[in-house]
Amino acid sequence: MKAKKVLFINQEITPYVPESELSSFGRNVPQTVQEKGYEIRTFMPKWGTINERRGQLHEVIRLSRMMLIIDETDHPLIIKVASIPQTRIQVYFIDNDDYFSKRQMESDENGEEYQDNGERAIFFARGVLETVKKLRWTPDIIHCQGWMSSIVPLYIKTAYRDEPSFANTKVITSLFNKALQNDLGENFKKCVEYKEVTSELLEKYNDKFDFTELGKLAIDFSDGIITAGDEINKELIKYASEKNIPVMPFKKEPDGDDYSNFYDVVYDNK
Repeated sequence: MKAKKVLFINQEITPYVPESELSSFGRNVPQTVQEKGYEIRTFMPKWGTINERRGQLHEVIRLSRMMLIIDETDHPLIIKVASIPQTRIQVYFIDNDDYFSKRQMESDENGEEYQDNGERAIFFARGVLETVKKLRWTPDIIHCQGWMSSIVPLYIKTAYRDEPSFANTKVITSLFNKALQNDLGENFKKCVEYKEVTSELLEKYNDKFDFTELGKLAIDFSDGIITAGDEINKELIKYASEKNIPVMPFKKEPDGDDYSNFYDVVYDNK
């Protein structure tokens, strides 16, 4: 084991949201990796569908109340925490009234995707990274699962690359079947700007920033890719295979050794 600390940035984790392929991976992969002896931290959004009382969530005051500016608007960052029953996994939740606590996941009660899903992903990414800095914890690997975490690789390799917590961190993105149907809006490239991240940096991507473009963005700034499903967007699979980075092919039930070996490959890759 060369990498010893793994930060999981998950879109969904069961039992906090209904069981699905994505939420099961969000629940099982951190536990599998933890049982191999890794030190882990796990994050997800505090979706409005999560029952805080049943899940025993509580706010972490010392980590909360930071203001994140997105599209020239201040948004307060609230951090909550809970432990998954019958495990040693503690989950940190990124919360905000505008983006999460009063809303469902990617779609509203009528099944319509939220028009500001791009902004929500930006807030989530920056919220996680700022919180990890406050925790004074230095991950060797950041493992992103779900489109909600797709902006993290960009920020790690640009805006946060000189931060002591992330200076030597490698980023892995898992690609899933679950996809967004709509694009992230004409203002996405403007909203994602932060420090070294400028609109010019995103010129190579289509102005219509849809799920495929979001996947390409994640792949471009990742050090390794995991195919976590058998019906992944073929364009993204091809795009990833053309990059000079390690790719872990789909395996229905990967075990701890599979992840440990892949982490070491990525960690050693220059």
